[in-house]
Amino acid sequence: MSLKFLSDEWFDKVEELKNAAGDLDVPAALHDLVLNVVVTDTEWGDRELSLNAGNLEKGHHQNAPTKLILPVDLAHRLFIDNDQSAGMQGFMSGQIKVEGDMSKLMAMQTVQPSEKQKELQKQILETTAP
Repeated sequence: MSLKFLSDEWFDKVEELKNAAGDLDVPAALHDLVLNVVVTDTEWGDRELSLNAGNLEKGHHQNAPTKLILPVDLAHRLFIDNDQSAGMQGFMSGQIKVEGDMSKLMAMQTVQPSEKQKELQKQILETTAP
């Protein structure tokens, strides 16, 4: 089943996969990290999500110290294709805007996801329409 990235059905499926995965052995550096993300240019308008302990969630967290704003194509490359070079390219070209505590982003650059997180990421990729 291929679901459109950031659709309500996609968020529901991601949540289902995350719940089925159980404990993801999140690295300590990511455990308390919460970033809000606004994805622009989607067919539903701007979509709000968050990265909470390395996992995508629908909606924003009230106390997140940092917010990223980026276009949908770049969000797909970062969060679904796991193209880390896209993040640096997007930031350097001005496609990614950062509000708040930028040091939180730096923490993400050096942390490697656990094997369980990698498996969940693979399942999300398989569920997401190109």
